[in-house]
Amino acid sequence: MTVSTVFLLASIGVLSLFCQWLAWRVRMPAILFLLAGGIAAGPLLGFLNPEQVFGDLLFPVISLAVAIILFEGSLTLRYEEIRGHGKMVRNLIPVGSIVTCFIGTLAARWILDVSWEVALLFGAISIVTGPTVIAPLLRSVRPDAKLANILRWEGIIIDPVGALLAVLVFEGIVSWGQGNVFGHSMYIFGKTLAVGFILGAVAGWLNGIALRKHLLPQYLHNAGTLTFMLGVYALSNEMAHESGLLTVTVMGIWMANMKQVPIDSILEFKESLSVLLISALFIILAARVEFAAIAELGWGLVLVLALLMLVARPASIFLSAIGTSLNWRDKLFLSWIAPRGIVAAAVSALFAFQLQKLGYESAGALVPLVFMLIIATVTLQSLTARPLAKLLKVAEPGEYGFLILGANPVARKIGLALKKLEVPVVLADTNWENVKQARMEDLQVYFGNPVSEHASTHLDLTGIGNLLVISPYKHMNSLATYHFLDWFGNDSVLTLAEGDQDQKARHQTAEKIQMTRGLFGGVSYAKLASLVAQGYSVKTTQLSDEFTFDDFLKKYDRQALVLFVLDNREHITPVKSISDIKPEKDWTLVSLVPPQPRKERRERHIGESQEPAPA
Repeated sequence: MTVSTVFLLASIGVLSLFCQWLAWRVRMPAILFLLAGGIAAGPLLGFLNPEQVFGDLLFPVISLAVAIILFEGSLTLRYEEIRGHGKMVRNLIPVGSIVTCFIGTLAARWILDVSWEVALLFGAISIVTGPTVIAPLLRSVRPDAKLANILRWEGIIIDPVGALLAVLVFEGIVSWGQGNVFGHSMYIFGKTLAVGFILGAVAGWLNGIALRKHLLPQYLHNAGTLTFMLGVYALSNEMAHESGLLTVTVMGIWMANMKQVPIDSILEFKESLSVLLISALFIILAARVEFAAIAELGWGLVLVLALLMLVARPASIFLSAIGTSLNWRDKLFLSWIAPRGIVAAAVSALFAFQLQKLGYESAGALVPLVFMLIIATVTLQSLTARPLAKLLKVAEPGEYGFLILGANPVARKIGLALKKLEVPVVLADTNWENVKQARMEDLQVYFGNPVSEHASTHLDLTGIGNLLVISPYKHMNSLATYHFLDWFGNDSVLTLAEGDQDQKARHQTAEKIQMTRGLFGGVSYAKLASLVAQGYSVKTTQLSDEFTFDDFLKKYDRQALVLFVLDNREHITPVKSISDIKPEKDWTLVSLVPPQPRKERRERHIGESQEPAPA
């Protein structure tokens, strides 16, 4: 049956959205379902043929999409983050890149008999993991905080670094192919590097200045930056053939390391962009994969994948871990986790397309080789990482910690009390003053919106399984509640009352959020803030036979507000209603108590009034 181009384009969008939704439901990287969906729609069912749909526009569409991916990835590469995350992360970037590239190149050349150029390009592409595949895996595996931080920051940093290396290798191959003699080839390569680095740095500086000095209105920050980047990409390619990818990568790195440039909103824009553009791109790329090309690689493909997963990765980890405090269990776990992601798939498809145009016959093996590496690493490691973490005893014992939305004085007092009980706590807030105060009090805090794309890769939720909404921002409270209800579950997301029970129905919060209300006996944030302003403090009280719960209530004249109870099995539970709890001896109460019990204040006042006047 022949269908229209409009129908095919709409189908790509619908299929990409379904794959993103499915990945969200099963807690796995979306790229796996996007590739599977594209293969099913393309070579398996024959429904989608990208060459027929896009015609001559196929290559420009892919190249522009890859430029966007590399630019967005390079915006996350900050030099201080490389320096600030331990020796293991700093070692993994150069050591892991060299070892993986070296082994991947030799394996592809000697086992699959591809050209040296294609083998070297495959080796460079194979080093890229990326946060889009690491973050969902860490959420499902839940390794201890030390290993989770190593893997997360490796993925964040290696994403643009690996892309830059792959682009440099590709530029070298293209330059060599255009030159008849060594000198001419070096001239073309040098010209490409000069245009890429100089134009990229200048463009990054100009765009950063425009954002810093507010030369663009706020609503044009995202669209303006994206449009300017695409214009620079096209200009670079006109100045030096195929230098555009290098240019936009340098541009993104330059902007990421400029001071006081508001790029967080641009990074958040990537979330919508990935659904609309990047997801569709992978449907298109996967639809171009041919089973015959995979079959031609034969058993050599399996051997190459095995060498990368079982030799290159462990060698990288054990060499990088020299001089660190990691034990053999930590090293073995890290040796198994290295799923490849979006950058590897996009770059391989574009570069293979280019190399085939230049006459490299073995370039056709690049796409199926990289795609099978992605599928093998994501599938095998997603399925086996959790059992391996338990076997090696590097998994977190449970997700009993709390993410607190808000770093205001009320939230900080609660966070400090939980921290003293050794309960994992992370505070998230968009108010810099609140975040600064929380950091001064040595609380773990995230500055930003916890439901953003940036938070999905940077917010460390190791050991966190509950959300407490203690914030005055109603809109953000609702967004966070919806987001984490599907992640933590209905019983693990609790919010304060907002005092809107008497409003008209059209002003009432959605029923799904109303079900989470009732934290701390139905008190509102305004009431809590008022109590704290009056001098109330969060206090931990140990119950016993000599000091029962009734004694506790009498001591504070029933003015204390019980926030949490810690039972004798060390399970901590937020209190919804004081009437629903029956604390026993050996339990611990975390309560908001007045500065001084009313009874004591009254007795003190009476005693002072009866005190005899001095002679």
